[in-house]
Amino acid sequence: MRSLVLLLLVHLVFLAEAKGGGRAGLAAALNDDVLGLIVFKADVVDPEGRLATWSEDDERACAWAGITCDPRTGGVSGLNLAGFGLSGKLGRGLLRLESLQSLSLSANNFSGDIPPDLARLPDLQSLDLSSNAFSGAIPEGFFGKCHALRDVSLANNAFTGDTPDVAACGTLASLNLSSNRLAGILPSGIWSLNALRTLDLSGNAITGELPVGISKMFNLRALNLRRNRLTGSLPDDIGDCPLLRSVDLSSNSLSGNLPESLRRLSTCTDLDLSSNELTGNVPTWVGEMVSLETLDLSGNKFSGEIPGSIGGLMSLRELRLSGNGFTGGLPESIGGCRSLVHVDVSWNSLTGSLPTWVFASGVQWVSVSYNTFSGVVMVPVNASSVIQGVDLSSNSFSGRIPLELSQLLTLQSLNMSWNSLSGSVPASIVEMKSLELLDLSANRLNGSIPSTIGGKSFKVLSLAKNSLTGEIPPQIGDCSALTSLDLSHNSLTGAIPAAIANLTNLQTADLSRNKLTGGLPKQLSNLAHLICFNISHNQLSGDLPPGSFFDTISLSSVSDNPGLCGAKLNSSCPGVLPKPIVLNPDSSSNPLTQKEPVPGGLHHKKTILSISALVAIGAAVLIAVGIITITVLNLQVRAPGSHSAAAAAALELSDGYLSQSPTTDVNAGKLVMFGGGNPEFSASTHALLNKDCELGRGGFGTVYKTTLRDGQPVAIKKLTVSSLVKSQDEFEREVKMLGKLRHRNLVALKGYYWTPSLQLLIYEFVSGGNLHKQLHESSNANYLSWKERFDIVLGMARSLAHLHRHDIIHYNLKSSNIMLDDSGEAKVGDYGLAKLLPLLDRYVLSSKVQSALGYMAPEFTCRTVKITEKCDVYGFGVLVLEVMTGRTPVEYMEDDVIVLCDVVRAALDEGKVEECVDEKLCGKFPLEEAVPIMKLGLVCTSQVPSNRPDMSEVVNILELIRCPQDSPEAELGKPCIAGETPLFLYQRGKQRCFHFMCSGNFGAQQIEQTERNGNGNGNANSALLGRLSVVKSLAASQAYVSHCLPRILPVFCLRDGQFPIVFVVASSPESPEHVVTKMFMHRWAMGDGNY
Repeated sequence: MRSLVLLLLVHLVFLAEAKGGGRAGLAAALNDDVLGLIVFKADVVDPEGRLATWSEDDERACAWAGITCDPRTGGVSGLNLAGFGLSGKLGRGLLRLESLQSLSLSANNFSGDIPPDLARLPDLQSLDLSSNAFSGAIPEGFFGKCHALRDVSLANNAFTGDTPDVAACGTLASLNLSSNRLAGILPSGIWSLNALRTLDLSGNAITGELPVGISKMFNLRALNLRRNRLTGSLPDDIGDCPLLRSVDLSSNSLSGNLPESLRRLSTCTDLDLSSNELTGNVPTWVGEMVSLETLDLSGNKFSGEIPGSIGGLMSLRELRLSGNGFTGGLPESIGGCRSLVHVDVSWNSLTGSLPTWVFASGVQWVSVSYNTFSGVVMVPVNASSVIQGVDLSSNSFSGRIPLELSQLLTLQSLNMSWNSLSGSVPASIVEMKSLELLDLSANRLNGSIPSTIGGKSFKVLSLAKNSLTGEIPPQIGDCSALTSLDLSHNSLTGAIPAAIANLTNLQTADLSRNKLTGGLPKQLSNLAHLICFNISHNQLSGDLPPGSFFDTISLSSVSDNPGLCGAKLNSSCPGVLPKPIVLNPDSSSNPLTQKEPVPGGLHHKKTILSISALVAIGAAVLIAVGIITITVLNLQVRAPGSHSAAAAAALELSDGYLSQSPTTDVNAGKLVMFGGGNPEFSASTHALLNKDCELGRGGFGTVYKTTLRDGQPVAIKKLTVSSLVKSQDEFEREVKMLGKLRHRNLVALKGYYWTPSLQLLIYEFVSGGNLHKQLHESSNANYLSWKERFDIVLGMARSLAHLHRHDIIHYNLKSSNIMLDDSGEAKVGDYGLAKLLPLLDRYVLSSKVQSALGYMAPEFTCRTVKITEKCDVYGFGVLVLEVMTGRTPVEYMEDDVIVLCDVVRAALDEGKVEECVDEKLCGKFPLEEAVPIMKLGLVCTSQVPSNRPDMSEVVNILELIRCPQDSPEAELGKPCIAGETPLFLYQRGKQRCFHFMCSGNFGAQQIEQTERNGNGNGNANSALLGRLSVVKSLAASQAYVSHCLPRILPVFCLRDGQFPIVFVVASSPESPEHVVTKMFMHRWAMGDGNY
């Protein structure tokens, strides 16, 4: 009945509009606001019932959830449904709200197009549709007649097409179209919006140069165009916007010098021009921008000296100049910036000694890594009491580690690796209570590890590549928070202390290349979070500890220890008795009985054998009974009068958003549909779960295809794990949460059916089959093109990022769970189903969920390790390699097993990773995309979960990797930008990580020659750096967190033995000696060989 009333109301709306009378005719008796809102609600999916107070029986809507009314007129003036968990389409009902002034639908899951006339509501001042799933082009003329519109936000959607022209919307004060997929050039008319205060078009694909005329925007306060594809120079008149306080043009391809007009921005507080191609010197007049709080010029091609005038910026809090070609010293005057908190001048060619203000001012984080600073590190007596992080790595500092560092009571991170420091490790340093990261690796330290070590805060400790001697102190077991320990490449002796087993949070440990002796403590098997434990190249002996980790440890992690033994090493241990031999007691020809008399207890063994046989027979009987029971139940399920019939009968009613059977009979079952409509099936109930309709079988159940009465096909998954499924309330709560999810790359869950013994999930039907069949079972003539493969990978990444934003882990990624629609777009299915199971660990580890073990993250093998979204990242990485190579994750040969990740990684080491691309493509792919996307797959399959990027980062990286596809497919394989090296950058918090690409590799010997001849030569390097198109890199060890956190895409590295070497590439290929230079060789031990 309610559905009939709703249809009548909708009819009244359109009847009134058709007659042009607005409120005339039959609709005059009804409140326009109520009518419009009810029509709007009809298009909305409300899984949480947040709109339950909205009733067509009410005369006014003022008491409804999310509604605000004008006290003078009683009309609806505000509609705020932000974060209500709504989905569906945005219909025309809102156009009836003629008094509406504010509309906010942000943070929901609305999709589809937006009504073209929405912005034309006469009183509308604020429109916020951000953080939804709207798609398609912004309607032409949407901003053509804005009336009173002042604030518009369409951010964080999926809008495509050209950037809209908003010149006609002269009342706009704030416009936010960020994080969409808008393209084309920036319309010149945008500068004519005199009232505009805030403009944010960041995170799109806008191209071309910045149009002239920005000086007309005399009210502009904030300009954000970062992460686009803008080219050309900065506008000369940008400094003529007198009120401009924030400018962010980062992550574009802007070039040229800084325009002098910038000096007139006396009120500007934030200037971010990072990750562009800006050149020249930083002018001294930058010191006249007295209001600056953040100055970020990192990742450009600036040269010359850092101007000392920066020291006059009293409000400056963050100074980021990393990844340029600056020379000379670090000005002492910068210490005069009283508000300075963060300084990053890494990855330059700075020389001289370290200024004392680094430790004496109020700076909290400072990084001078990857320069050529030298001399002794001096810490003044009046050292700062607030400094938290210091990174002096990869320089040429010498002398002893200053004892005064222990005065820095708030210090959390200290990285002095890759210098020439000597002497012993000061005991006072390792005793610091607040220190979480200490990296003193790759120096010339000697002596023993202080026995006073044991800081409760230590999370990362690296003393590798020194000349340390003595034993590993057992007190190290008191570092209860330690997750990463690296003592490799020293001369440590003695046994591995059993106290290491007390490090319950330990994930990686590298004790390789020492002189350790004795056996491995058995207690090590208690380390539940252990992922990597490298003890290779020592003198250890005995058996490996028991436990799942050491049962699966890689041989490279225990190699070159002649005394180690055990089944894993195919070597029996001395004194270990062989397994007992089972003999037939009735045999008279047993050779052993000829040497020894039959023991007197032989008859007792016969009795034990008889009991064992009876137990085996009893178990077999129980199994047979179980099989018969399951068969009978399945036959009942398929019978016409069973649950299938109940399901079909329950599907006959619909009621608003939820179509739910009103019956309370558990045996009849309960059906819930998300979205309303008439879900009656066209097939008979007997055919609903018939094998003839079966689409496939998976770890969670069997999938059948059926058709609704309206002709809409759906897929029904019959869960086959009924005995493991949670209670009805928990099941419904989890399924309803999954039903709220809507994303173009997710297979939509449309409803469910419940009984205690039968659970059905109703999904949209995706007609293009699954990715596994397309990759491995299709003919050569029907192969996926490179663009299609890239789109599939990007679609998978976006869907997983969407799931993770809603705290949902997929658990079961594999190519057979990736569906393809008619247009070839990827849709991820089977997401979140493992949460329906109370015994998650047991089930996830079973072969049912991970039918192809090649997709499983290594932490799945440890039951006590917390399963996180990083497990999905690992499976995604495997899928990336599978899609790009056309090979399965694991290939079983006659006498060998080939793992795809290992194959690609080996090809990467040899500089031939492009040869792994699917041969069906016949070389028709761009190298600038192929190489980094394969490397991205390897990074995602890192053995250490924390080293894998988040899926949101993966999406950003993929969007940066993609080359413009303007050329025909015959042109694929050529560089995207001739003669230049594309630079990628992504930001995690306030940390910026640089990525670059190159077209070839250099031999390790030649690299070593470069190190011997050129490293440390400031003049030679600065001359060379001036010609480099990229002066950045991205290497970072697990302990290197001050500059770039460990989740970094290693775009290009070389191998030198077991160490990767970071290098940069010049834009001039004619001079090979200028093509590659080594940037102070930041290297780290590879452990088991994984990045």
